[in-house]
Amino acid sequence: MQKDYAEIRGAILRELDGLRYDVDAERRVGWLTLDRPPLNVISYRGRSQIAAILEAFGQDPDVRVVVIRGANGVYSSGGDVKAFPEIERDGMSHMAWNIAAPERCPKPVICAMEKYAMGVAFELAMSCDIRIATADTVLALPEVSLGQIPGSGGSQRVARIAGLTRAVDMMMLGRRIPAPEAHEWGLLTRIADDTDALECMIGEMVEQLTSQSALALKTIKRVLNTTYDTSLTVGLEVEGHAYEKLRESEDYREGIAAFSEKRKPKFR
Repeated sequence: MQKDYAEIRGAILRELDGLRYDVDAERRVGWLTLDRPPLNVISYRGRSQIAAILEAFGQDPDVRVVVIRGANGVYSSGGDVKAFPEIERDGMSHMAWNIAAPERCPKPVICAMEKYAMGVAFELAMSCDIRIATADTVLALPEVSLGQIPGSGGSQRVARIAGLTRAVDMMMLGRRIPAPEAHEWGLLTRIADDTDALECMIGEMVEQLTSQSALALKTIKRVLNTTYDTSLTVGLEVEGHAYEKLRESEDYREGIAAFSEKRKPKFR
C-alpha cells in the first residue's frame, strides 16, 4: 500500500499549536511568532511545527531573513512542563533536532526576546544566528528545579559559547541571567533599551542583511556552524574551499564591480 507522505507531512502544519507565521514579501522577512498568552509556552507539538516552518522559510524565495519573537511583549517562559509526563519515554530524545532548526536554516535567523527567555525558548534562541533582547529580559535554564537537565541543546550551546564555569553557574544553580550579564557572556548579540528600541534594531538588522549577498550569508553561516567545534586546521580548509567557491559567483563579480565603481552592489 502506498502511503500519502505529502499528506502526512502537510498535517504537521495544520492547527498550529501556540504559533503563527507570516511572510512579508516586500521586506523579504519570514516572521515566526510564539503566541500562547500570557507567557507563550511552547508545546511538544509546537516544537515539530517550529522545525517545519523554519524548513519552509529556508526554501521560500520571498524570505531572505527570518525573525523569531513572542507575542504581547513577552518572548516565552519555556515549555509546557505539565504535559511532559504524557509523552512516551523515547519521544523526547529528538527535541534538540527540532529546536536546532534555525541553525539548519540556510538564511540568517534573528531571535528577538522580551521579558522572559527560559527553558526551551532560550534553547531555541541559542540556535539562532543573532540574539537580541530588551534590557529587562532574563534568560534561564531552570530545569534543575524539576529534577531535570536542559533537553534541547541548552547545556551544550551555553558551555560552548559562554564557557563551562558559566554553564554550571546558570544550570546547576538555576540562576536567572539578566540581559546585560548575558551580553557579557556572549549569549546575546545586542541589547535594546526597550520594546521600541528592539523594533528599530530588528528593522535595521533586516535591512542590512537583505542588502547583502544571500549566497555569501548562506556560506558564512554554513562555514561557522560546521567548523565551530572542529580543529583549526579543518576549519581553515573548509573556509578556503568556501572562499574559492564564491569567487565563481555572480554576486562576487558584482561586489568587485561595485567596489571599483564606488557604488552600492546589487546582489542577485
